[in-house]
Amino acid sequence: MRRPLSDIRVLDLTRVRSGPTAVRQLADWGADVIKIESTAGPEADLFGDLRGSSDFQNLQRNRRSCTLNLKSAEGLVIFKKMAETADVVVENFRPDVKERLGIDYPALCALNPRIIYASISGFGEDGPYRTRPGFDQVVQGMGGLMSITGLPGQGPVRAGIPLADLSAGLMAAQGIFLALYDRERTGEGQWVTTSLLQAQVFLLDFQATRWLDDHQVPGQAGNNHPTNIPTGVFKTADGYINVAASGQSMWERMCHAIGGAELLTDARFATPQLRSEHRDALNAAIESLLLRGSSAQWLEALNRTGVPSGPINTIDQVFADPQVQHLEMVEEIASPHYDPLRMVGQPFRLSNAESGVRRRPPEWGEHTDEILGSLGYSREEVAGFRERGVI
Repeated sequence: MRRPLSDIRVLDLTRVRSGPTAVRQLADWGADVIKIESTAGPEADLFGDLRGSSDFQNLQRNRRSCTLNLKSAEGLVIFKKMAETADVVVENFRPDVKERLGIDYPALCALNPRIIYASISGFGEDGPYRTRPGFDQVVQGMGGLMSITGLPGQGPVRAGIPLADLSAGLMAAQGIFLALYDRERTGEGQWVTTSLLQAQVFLLDFQATRWLDDHQVPGQAGNNHPTNIPTGVFKTADGYINVAASGQSMWERMCHAIGGAELLTDARFATPQLRSEHRDALNAAIESLLLRGSSAQWLEALNRTGVPSGPINTIDQVFADPQVQHLEMVEEIASPHYDPLRMVGQPFRLSNAESGVRRRPPEWGEHTDEILGSLGYSREEVAGFRERGVI
């Protein structure tokens, strides 16, 4: 099985999460990724050295590491030499940083017109917030997500994963794929830009159009779906389950599956509009029926009749689920930090090509000599670079 990006070389200038998420999409599908790291020491963020953490290890797989002092004249020359033959550069500096370093898109495009340069910022490459530092939770709030997450009246609630970071990284990767495809036709590279704020606003999806087109300001709905009723979390005799039964046919099948035929003759619930108006009473009636049996019992009955439903899994239960195991969502590789290192695999497949973990995450500067040697530098030159703090 071939790897679609095996002939693509990527220079990775990213840190923390959004940038590494984008690069991971390239690396897993075969790209040769060179992670450019500071000569000051292993990557760290506000919370300290993350090198051996499971989070860092999961994000940084399938890369080689090269230390390089981009603030030195010699380091800049080396980086530009790398860029002359690279296909992609990915960075998530604040917009002004790359310009100060002299490694922005115009500078590298002048050396290599085929280069694809991807930038992920907090708020965009221009505009009034251009130089602000971006942070996932800050953008979840600014992008509206925290106003619609959580129970009504609870106050703002962040999502349990860094959605702004992750989605910005995935969208940057999508932009890179499109630019690579376009380069096949034009022979020219281009600048791909996205930001945490753009990604978060895009993810609002139907909640955004409720305001833009219907002039409604969505609020918190808790575990209830904002518009599809009844859809939500319901308590059973031994836990909780999700049930989604919007639409007349689905609603009728659910009522029969849970032994609630009387709900179908209740005038309060006769139409979708009435079920919306009497949502609290409807949820209470459904839950009173579900409390008579176990989660497993109701899930079997509901799924048998084609009503979407499922358990509320903890993370350990997710990876014990037989369907998740069948989908082979976990990959393993040997690592000095974990034995073995277990990572989440790619969420899609190609019929004639494959992704996969080929390299464990690199140690700091592990491949510096190897990479510089491939650029034509002698051992003596590399030793000199190290003595002068260039690498």
